[in-house]
Amino acid sequence: MRRHASARVLVSAAVLVLALGNVPGLAAEQKVAKFARVEVNRRPAYGIVEGDRVRLVEGDLFRSWKPTEKTLALAEVKLLPPSRPSKVLAMAGNYKSHLGGEPLPANPEVFFKVPSCLIGHGASIEIPPGTAQVDHEGEMVIVIGKRARNVPVAKAMDHVFGVTCGNDVSARDWQKNDRQWWRAKGSDTFGPCGPYIVSGVNYDDLQLTVRVNGEVRQQQRTSDLIFGVAPIVSFISRHVTLEPGDLIYTGTPGKTTPLKPGDVVEVDLEGVGVLRNPVAAKR
Repeated sequence: MRRHASARVLVSAAVLVLALGNVPGLAAEQKVAKFARVEVNRRPAYGIVEGDRVRLVEGDLFRSWKPTEKTLALAEVKLLPPSRPSKVLAMAGNYKSHLGGEPLPANPEVFFKVPSCLIGHGASIEIPPGTAQVDHEGEMVIVIGKRARNVPVAKAMDHVFGVTCGNDVSARDWQKNDRQWWRAKGSDTFGPCGPYIVSGVNYDDLQLTVRVNGEVRQQQRTSDLIFGVAPIVSFISRHVTLEPGDLIYTGTPGKTTPLKPGDVVEVDLEGVGVLRNPVAAKR
């Protein structure tokens, strides 16, 4: 039985090599792959999502890895933010529908969120004291797979591992009245992200839907982004070197609405999954 199990893993590995090719930067004809970062024995681990289970992998997901024999039920594991980024960047005003008639930006408008604001699927968004309005901002998030510095647009997709769902939670009064957005965008729990990283889909044409308590609040396709994935990655790499695992929130569409304790907000990205987070008052 052990020999047969090992043989199945070797076959699985061979299939993955053929299907994934040179991740990051899957070719259009290659298959879609879905990955999760999970907590196992109180430690983070990566795995390949196979239906309702996740197959753990050995090695570094962004460099060299191989599948193992061990699988876990997704329903029984804690899903963590999909990477441990050295930096988290985000786009401001990257959908016409969010600009409210303001002129379109000449270049991608980028700001920083802090990695400590990240939380995973199922974790609570905590509304801190002192703010009167905290809004959801559902977004597609780029996951960098290979170091990117001064990358031309034509080569930018070679540095993209995949995409995930994100919520750029924003305290609107702090965003308006503070000189900087450090707490408006970077307070603890203001960066929900996950549940999976997906490679091999058309990142520039996915349906993005945000629901609060089951009611649709935002909906638009990523084909409506002012700056798509490749231009964003290229522009940022000319100024800030991107490292494997870094995250880029690509902007939110339409109007956003306030959240309150007891709400449940979902960011649903076609082909990727649903990021679900309850809302609570910070203790």
